[in-house]
Amino acid sequence: MQTILHTETTVLPGNRVEVSAPQLPEGAKVEVTVALAEQPTQERVSLVDFLKTLPPGPRAFKTWEEYEEFLRKEKESWD
Repeated sequence: MQTILHTETTVLPGNRVEVSAPQLPEGAKVEVTVALAEQPTQERVSLVDFLKTLPPGPRAFKTWEEYEEFLRKEKESWD
């Protein structure tokens, strides 16, 4: 009679897999089949789509021009 063992384990450092099964006799020849468990796929979301999901919040500058003016003054203060 054929004994079939179904178990899960984790890949160890060095890409090793270890199986411990008391029902298998020491020294017996066995066949081992390894299947990588399916990983749940994550849907990729573009950065633009992600930004659209964020709630509106306060901005440091109301317009792009105000931001550029701030940067210009900041750069001038370095000299």
